[in-house]
Amino acid sequence: MVKIKINILKNGISLPEYKTEHSSGMDICSSEDIVIKKGGISAVSTGIAVEIPPGYEIQVRPRSGLALKHGIGVLNSPGTVDADYRGEVKVILFNFSSGDYKIKKGDRIAQLVLSKVYKAEIVESKELSDTERGDGGFGHTGY
Repeated sequence: MVKIKINILKNGISLPEYKTEHSSGMDICSSEDIVIKKGGISAVSTGIAVEIPPGYEIQVRPRSGLALKHGIGVLNSPGTVDADYRGEVKVILFNFSSGDYKIKKGDRIAQLVLSKVYKAEIVESKELSDTERGDGGFGHTGY
């Protein structure tokens, strides 16, 4: 179990929580009433700041119900909250739908997934090993 410290920045804000025993994401709520215009983008306040242990990150991911039922997604999905960030967690939401979408304080807007971070050692090389795929990309295996 990894401990995450959470500082509640605004009154009346609930802590992120796992809704079921085996949920991998914690639901996080809006700390404000806001309208996201159709086709619009908003950084929605959550009213919390976090302290994540070194070697971990929190990924901010969309909620499937908001995406399917309302066309609301996390624009930079998954967003990343780094272990050394101490500011307010905000969620960048995009309204893909044809109408405005109203969010009320306390509405669940995203989910947070704790993830281990692995650091890479970068080694410059003039040659890379050959593979069957090679440089094929962007649909090279069909649609």
